[in-house]
Amino acid sequence: MNESFGDTFVKATKSVRFAATAALGVLALFLLALTINAFGNLGRSENPYMNTITVEGTGKAATIPNIATIDFSVTEKAVTVADAQKKATEKTDAALAAIDGLGVEKKDVKTIAYNVSPEYEYPQPCYGGVCPASQNPKIIGYQVSQTVEVKVRETGKAGDVLQALGTLNVQNISGPNFTVDEDDAIRNDARKEAIDNAKAKAKALAAQLGVSLGKVVSFSENQGYYPMYDMYAKGGMMANEMSAPARPSLPTGEHETNVTVMITYEIR
Repeated sequence: MNESFGDTFVKATKSVRFAATAALGVLALFLLALTINAFGNLGRSENPYMNTITVEGTGKAATIPNIATIDFSVTEKAVTVADAQKKATEKTDAALAAIDGLGVEKKDVKTIAYNVSPEYEYPQPCYGGVCPASQNPKIIGYQVSQTVEVKVRETGKAGDVLQALGTLNVQNISGPNFTVDEDDAIRNDARKEAIDNAKAKAKALAAQLGVSLGKVVSFSENQGYYPMYDMYAKGGMMANEMSAPARPSLPTGEHETNVTVMITYEIR
């Protein structure tokens, strides 16, 4: 005989109650686990290295510059672009030939700018009366300039280069700028000194605090370069300011590299 509708309803209700009870039980266990974990982490920082000290170290190293960089510009004017270019090219070629004759390699000589620009004549202001029909400026010629950068790897020849340019009446000269080529070694020396300086500070600080140093948890570096020039080596001269194209005296001074590091240690 088939079950009555009432019996079926009672069985379905019991199944729903059982499922709901089971779900509530699982939820309660989950909430209990979250509560236990929260109490276990109470007072803890998300940063695993909460107890740390940070120290700064500085180091420097110096060396004699081995490159002198000199820039010069040739500027010529003419009625036409072609004539201005011809005059500028002739003077530039003469300067390049003189530099080549001093043993400067072609790879160390490069053009860094070449400009052609018109020159204008502006009409006189007209104050009343009959004024010219056109008040617009008119082109009266062109100016051509070429700027060349020269790297002199034998710094003792920098004065010879300046003297040669002055002899050729090259009027726009800038330099020499004394630098160090491939100064990784000198920078490494400065960094090592900076790290040693920071380590010594960290050890002294740990002793004063009564703690011991652990592993390094962060490191940063900020480096600077300080060319130490004498007054004659500061560059920026005009050849026409020389009373004669004499060979300038150019003390190179020192090229000093400074490095600052920040090191953070875990302490125990």
